[in-house]
Amino acid sequence: MSFAQPATVDDLLNYRLNCLLASSGALVTRICEGRYGITRREWRLICILADHGAMSPSQLAERSHLERPRVSRHISDLVTKKLFARIADPDDRRRARVDITARGLALHAEFFPQSVQLNNLVLATLSPSELAAFDIALTKLTSAAEELVNSRPLQEKADRRQGGRRRGSVGKFEGLPRLDAGLAR
Repeated sequence: MSFAQPATVDDLLNYRLNCLLASSGALVTRICEGRYGITRREWRLICILADHGAMSPSQLAERSHLERPRVSRHISDLVTKKLFARIADPDDRRRARVDITARGLALHAEFFPQSVQLNNLVLATLSPSELAAFDIALTKLTSAAEELVNSRPLQEKADRRQGGRRRGSVGKFEGLPRLDAGLAR
């Protein structure tokens, strides 16, 4: 495998990270769903509010790296489960913030140590110096990816309801923008 010269999907960073997430997150997902009746994405939102306090749904979507409509559905589900509460803005009744309830905080207090334990079991594979280097590399890669996204916005948006194709697309690749233009620095 080679990150420097990818020859197959197995050499792509995002694929490898996705495989790691699928493997390392499998136990967390099973515990979330089986023991607590929440999804892994709902768990992510619970952790964010437990750590950072009340915020708008848009802020929660941005911090969680999820699409706003998906976060809105999760918020509704978590309100129904009495883990989140909507707090109306007294100055503008159309706006609301979302906060974690006492029940949500109790779930977080119970489950977060288990998540940490599973996290540490995976990371125990690395030596302390490897772990420090991995942390630095991951921080650099995340910054580079965010910079890339912010500096090269694409005009096209996927229409996920239509199988991820662009609206009006007939599945041809003609006229698609080349992403390699200007990537070299």
